[in-house]
Amino acid sequence: MVIQQQTTIEQLNELIDPVCVDAGYELVEIEYKVGAPEGPILRVFIDFPESAGKGITSEDCRNLSHELSAILDVEDPIAPKYNLEVSSPGIERPLRKPEHFRRFIGAEVKLTLSHGVSGGRRKFKGLLTSVSESGEVVTLEVDGKSFDLPLADLASARIVPDWGALMKGKRA
Repeated sequence: MVIQQQTTIEQLNELIDPVCVDAGYELVEIEYKVGAPEGPILRVFIDFPESAGKGITSEDCRNLSHELSAILDVEDPIAPKYNLEVSSPGIERPLRKPEHFRRFIGAEVKLTLSHGVSGGRRKFKGLLTSVSESGEVVTLEVDGKSFDLPLADLASARIVPDWGALMKGKRA
């Protein structure tokens, strides 16, 4: 990641999250990618808070992009020239926070841990059945077995789309 000296995704989050919240959105994820033909890309994925019940539109992305551009130009956290993209999280929505997992209990999830659980297993795909009250552990049911997985070890997690329901016009 070629971000100005000590800038990290966490620091970008501290800069970007309040702008998203003030505009009525939830910051889902930030990505910084280098190596694209058009140059480095800063991607900001947004959604509405759970209670909104509507999807992100291109107008939402455009409006927030203008707001974020202004603050990023002033703060200048990224040294090289980059492209800013604001987007919805899409149907393979990433899950990062305990609230994300709680919102999608009952959904199929693909989850990878950094270090793994006893036995060394790191990759799981199954039904998200619960989130601990503390938000530190999620439980997945995989092939009839329950796995309690620590969010502190989370490398990545995404919703697995229900393509059948999507093709029929239903929400996955």
